[in-house]
Amino acid sequence: MHRHPHLPGRVALPETPRPPDRAPLPEQSGGTPPATPLECLNRAAAADARRLLLACLRSHRWARRIADHRPYPDLDALLAAADEAAYDLTPADLAEALAAESLPALPEDTYSVAHTALSAAHAAYEARFGHVFVICLDQAAPEEALDHVLAGIRSRLANDPEEERMIAAEELRRLARGRLAGALAGTGERPTGHDGDTPGR
Repeated sequence: MHRHPHLPGRVALPETPRPPDRAPLPEQSGGTPPATPLECLNRAAAADARRLLLACLRSHRWARRIADHRPYPDLDALLAAADEAAYDLTPADLAEALAAESLPALPEDTYSVAHTALSAAHAAYEARFGHVFVICLDQAAPEEALDHVLAGIRSRLANDPEEERMIAAEELRRLARGRLAGALAGTGERPTGHDGDTPGR
């Protein structure tokens, strides 16, 4: 998974950030009808299932917990399990997951257009908290994403470290939920969880 360098007070800002790499779904065996992505995940070897899950959130304990509780009857059950495991992230789990995160994915030209403002904001955040700024933009319109990120950083800079740890954990939970729903989009279902619209959209 792509890693963003973490040096207090410094930020390396890519021209075009990319979201964390997605692991491919485990391959299914031959036969008809073809298995859905959720069925493939349910049947996959433990190592293959964890690989897919780690592409959604880089916490090994989180991935093991979800993989160990298979099979899941539907996508909502899987997402509920992912949420529950994310709520139980320890400080060490959170640090592990944050270390693997990259900058928020914004429209292609955003970083070149607002490079100075974003660089300064990310640098100030990393200097204060020691990790990359994470925020879920699933519900933000593309044209509002930049303002959403800048406003989020500036607002959260006022937090104390423990308060910010809790907010970052919640943003990671939302990111993981959206990535997992996106990876299993071929289930033919729409998740109906409490985050509103279909995650990842």
